[in-house]
Amino acid sequence: MENISIIGAGLMGQGIAQVFALAGHRVKVFDVNHDALASLVTRTERNLLDLALDSSAAANITPATEIAEAVNDADVVFEAGPEDLTWKQTLFAQLERLAPANAILASNTSAIPITRIMERLETGHRAMGTHWWNPPFLVPLVEVIKTPNTSHTIAGQMFDLLTRAGKTPAMVEKDIPGFIGNRLQHALWREAIALVANGVCDAETVDTVVKASFGRRLPVLGPLENADLVGTDLTLAIHKVLLPAIDCEPAPSPYLDMLVNSGRLGMKTGHGFRQWTADQQAELRSSVFQHLKAMDAAGRREDK
Repeated sequence: MENISIIGAGLMGQGIAQVFALAGHRVKVFDVNHDALASLVTRTERNLLDLALDSSAAANITPATEIAEAVNDADVVFEAGPEDLTWKQTLFAQLERLAPANAILASNTSAIPITRIMERLETGHRAMGTHWWNPPFLVPLVEVIKTPNTSHTIAGQMFDLLTRAGKTPAMVEKDIPGFIGNRLQHALWREAIALVANGVCDAETVDTVVKASFGRRLPVLGPLENADLVGTDLTLAIHKVLLPAIDCEPAPSPYLDMLVNSGRLGMKTGHGFRQWTADQQAELRSSVFQHLKAMDAAGRREDK
């Protein structure tokens, strides 16, 4: 059993705390927002009850009003704060001083290069990225990102910790923008936008095609498994025809620029690629959450 410390009690911080508390670890959480800290255990209990899991696990979480108190006996520290490079660099300089010398230090950033965040540390061998996906307690993947200074052994310890907590870790051997998951996701988004921008179909049709075709297979058939399934020779033949026609602009789509500049910011304004009423937004969010809950429950049954 490790002592886990988390910096940040928001959506991501609470979710990460829930994962480790449910796995039986002692978890301390620090946040400058005292309201977020005050509601932390209650939010976790409510989530666990909603998932039909042991809500008493929330008692493994201790809110801390001082950062030194939160990390003084930590084996692993996860940062789940704002996407601000200077803020993160300052925080990890503090953590390097305040946490035990053998504590693993990890950032949950989804955008900032891990190497930049950790570049000022004297003990960079114990620092890495751990990119969790929202919500952390329902999406299995955690990408473990090494910097050039990260110890392979310590990265392996993180991989093992996440596995024991019921997550699906993926080792990212090279610190690149977007890591693995977001690079794949946004490559798909780029072509989806291009199809709409070029008048091939509307946005709803793009979403329908994905959800009603290869999206059905993705939970059990990854892209390279699929390539092997159909044959690398057929994959090569298709790519010779298809890849030259696929959008490969290095800059964001002018169509996306147009949406943003015209105030069509998606659900926050009710209109993006598609129009959204309040009821439609609520229905979609609920559908996604219920789908993830069902997949999580099914995964837990398989693990028994």
